[in-house]
Amino acid sequence: MQKESSFNESLLHFDRDHIWHPYTSLTNPLPTYPIVSAQGVRLRLANGKELIDGMSSWWTAIHGYNVPELNLAAKDQLEKMAHVMFGGITHEPAIRLCQKLAEITPNGLEKVFLADSGSVSVEVAMKMAIQYQHAKGQSQKNKFMTIRNGYHGDTTGAMSVCDPEGGMHHLFSEFLPKHFFVDQPKKRFEESYEEKELANLEQFFRLNADKCAAFILEPIVQGAGGMWFYSPDFLQKIRKLCDEHDMLLIADEIATGFGRTGKLFACEHAGVTPDIMCVGKALTGGYMTLAATLTKQHVAETICNGEAGVFMHGPTFMGNPLACAIANKSLELLLNSGWLERVKAIERQLKKELIPIANSLSVKDVRVLGAIGVVEMKEPIDVPKAQKFFVEKGVWIRPFRNLIYIMPPYIIDEKDLNQTTSAISSFIISSHLCLLGMY
Repeated sequence: MQKESSFNESLLHFDRDHIWHPYTSLTNPLPTYPIVSAQGVRLRLANGKELIDGMSSWWTAIHGYNVPELNLAAKDQLEKMAHVMFGGITHEPAIRLCQKLAEITPNGLEKVFLADSGSVSVEVAMKMAIQYQHAKGQSQKNKFMTIRNGYHGDTTGAMSVCDPEGGMHHLFSEFLPKHFFVDQPKKRFEESYEEKELANLEQFFRLNADKCAAFILEPIVQGAGGMWFYSPDFLQKIRKLCDEHDMLLIADEIATGFGRTGKLFACEHAGVTPDIMCVGKALTGGYMTLAATLTKQHVAETICNGEAGVFMHGPTFMGNPLACAIANKSLELLLNSGWLERVKAIERQLKKELIPIANSLSVKDVRVLGAIGVVEMKEPIDVPKAQKFFVEKGVWIRPFRNLIYIMPPYIIDEKDLNQTTSAISSFIISSHLCLLGMY
């Protein structure tokens, strides 16, 4: 155990009184836990306690923390330049990153737009689809189709294609553009659809496709909307219908990309190539914010031959050299790491240790895919209570709504993963005893 940090208590008071954390209140703030350093899969608190990170800092830190190769890539790039504008200027880190993304993503996604964050990459994708249809003389196709219970980010365009009722953005429903939502796919990942079961999708497209530029979805795994893993058959059907109705298919791979589901990209489970793909989160291994939107040549050419003559977007920090250099090294580490074997090992252990929890009185469902484990409770979780419980058990897990989920760094070993799943089991047992009035 490392020496305790002299974390100034007044900083915590300021944090509590003045700083808005994600989805928290300033009038009834949740406890925050001060982290002073991180190494491997462990986060160290100011009091010296170490926590095994089960969240990969929201899907990003796939290599763990304080990675020597990524540290060196950052240092080397800092000695050259941390940032330079991307308008009229280019640089090697960005070029090499775009080369690698075009190489490893599904075939045909060869035009790359670099963005600041996942939400921005979704905004970029939506704007691409609108400009594409406008350039084809179909300006009436200015809406989007998507799936209920989806989540695509917190910026305005992204919010508009999140679930308008059950999602996190229903308070903004009167402000946001109105789009078309099809029911969430009901078949689980390992189940198959019969063609007749997807007839409702054909009707949905017949009624709405003439008004829609694209269908946007999270392929195979719906993340913050409910951590649902659905059948690849559904994605295949959407691809087919988009082709039939002159709509683009946008795949939001921000959470699922770079191996998390057991494929490098989740679209590969269905053998589908989208017209536009968004990637982010794990792109830099959790070191810096960076995302990208990739599209096919015919989409890019159509946009650039349209009225504007250019794609109408340009973030200030687009193509940041420091972020691109780290992303290049992160992708190199991933592709040379035996990531698939690691993810499969995590999946096997998660299934072995989490699936039995499904028998608990308080549990509704347990789901595992790749390096993702989800325990869906029957009732909403008291998040501060659960957070305190997990910290006491030496793990960092951040539940939301009625979901306890983990997506650990790929480098986690069997012992640390077992401590993480055991903490979940212990929490479930305590919840079970509460239901029985024994705790």
